[in-house]
Amino acid sequence: MVPSGQVVEKDEPAEPGPDPEPDPELKSWRCLVFYLCFYGFMAQLRPGESFITPYLLSPDKNFTREQPILPIQRSSCLGATWIQIRARFLCFAVSLALACPHTRLLGRRPGNTRPRHPSVPLSRTHQVTNEITPVLSYSYLAVLVPMFLLTDYLRYTPVLVLQSASFVAAWLLLLLGRSVLHMQLMELCYSVTMAARIAYSSYIFSLVRPARYQRMAGYSRSAALLGVFTSSVLGQLLVSAAGVPFSTLNLASLGLLCCSLLLALFLRRPRRSLFFNRDAAARRGAAASELARMNPGAARGAWRDWTPARVLRELGATAHSPQLRLWSLWWVFNSAAYYLIVYYVHILWNVVHPTADSASVYNGGADAASTLLGAITSFSAGFVKIRWALWAKLVIAGVTAAQAALVFLMYSTNNIWLCYLAFVLFRGAYQFLVPIATFQIASSLSKELCALVFGVNTFLATVLKTIITLIVSDKRGLGLPVHSQFFIYFVYFLVLFGVYLLGALVVVLRHFRDGRRAPQPPALSPAEEKAMQPLATLEQSLQPEAKA
Repeated sequence: MVPSGQVVEKDEPAEPGPDPEPDPELKSWRCLVFYLCFYGFMAQLRPGESFITPYLLSPDKNFTREQPILPIQRSSCLGATWIQIRARFLCFAVSLALACPHTRLLGRRPGNTRPRHPSVPLSRTHQVTNEITPVLSYSYLAVLVPMFLLTDYLRYTPVLVLQSASFVAAWLLLLLGRSVLHMQLMELCYSVTMAARIAYSSYIFSLVRPARYQRMAGYSRSAALLGVFTSSVLGQLLVSAAGVPFSTLNLASLGLLCCSLLLALFLRRPRRSLFFNRDAAARRGAAASELARMNPGAARGAWRDWTPARVLRELGATAHSPQLRLWSLWWVFNSAAYYLIVYYVHILWNVVHPTADSASVYNGGADAASTLLGAITSFSAGFVKIRWALWAKLVIAGVTAAQAALVFLMYSTNNIWLCYLAFVLFRGAYQFLVPIATFQIASSLSKELCALVFGVNTFLATVLKTIITLIVSDKRGLGLPVHSQFFIYFVYFLVLFGVYLLGALVVVLRHFRDGRRAPQPPALSPAEEKAMQPLATLEQSLQPEAKA
């Protein structure tokens, strides 16, 4: 997170006597930061994560209850896909009608999915696509806000322990569970780990002074990305080179997660946090928060200053900034679709390349490549220097168009390598805009308000993602197979591209129109030109002196 500004403290006049003791909170910050980054690296070592979908569909788990697929669903043309989606929507409406009490006289039970014709082809991924994976979006929405509040109230460390324990519980359910309910509970535990990521990303700010925020945030993020990359490469090597089965790979992941849980138990609990523990920290002699340093006179009224009415008032005031509004909307709409694609792409890979040979599954390599490209594009985004007030919408439109094309390629191709490549490029395109959006949002906000804005954006994105999941993926909605879902996401990105492009054209045309209408300096009369000549001569004579 980029701080809104560097806090400049006035130097006090020197007084005789011993040097003041440094803040005990910051004495050993280097060791604490290194330990936190090491924990972040170890927490990402889950070599079996890239192969969870093939594991669920393997004979070990066999979550392959089949559903009927309309013959038209096997066609790759767009018109057939639209017909299929309309047919699914009609079935969804009929199922809602059959659920009403007055329709029971028809003698049919809603939810009966037994195929009418034995010759109709069947989908093997129905349980994973429409019953297990949607639970992740629902549970993440349920735990996001409580986890955000508990992170600040409990001061990070207990939430990090909860995150590690939830990882262990998720992998135990994955290994020992035998029913769909067990897998849904596994998704619930995994959603807790996702919501608890805020504790890791914000814990670093309680360890160092504001001047080191940007660099330390880079260290912690780099450690997590390195852990994801190492985990994906390790899993791919074990599967392809060593022929390790998926069950053994998940046992190794469970052992590594137990190690990260032990590391979390020894994380130092800070004395302060952004919202709830600022006054308590001041009473114990801990360092003041950034807001208190910027406004020392308001320390006594800090709690009153952060009442819900004040927070909502400040949040409403920030909405008047065009750049803040633009990048917040991008965060909400693009993040929702991005994470849906990340959730379901492994199922798509299994549909595009169904195989019983685990050595030919390269999901880990694709995850490693996408992580590496995402880190490179995130780093390179810091060197882009343009007038964002003028060109931001055009840049977003270009990236969104590329994402739409890549999603369409994943939907339409039958080549697994093209599907892998499209996902790697898609993830890199998204990660390119993330640091730009972060800076544009955070540059004009205090640290406390910045955390609140990011929290609201994440919550709105989660709500939108949950609505899409309920309509498109869930068996109680349309229950579309994964290929049709990716066509929906392609249309989604295409609509976003049209909106961004239209907005960019309006901004650019308005800019050039205003430039043409800019008033020219009035022409000088001959008498005024003659009067200006001595001044020009004097200016030219002073230039050599200035250079000297």
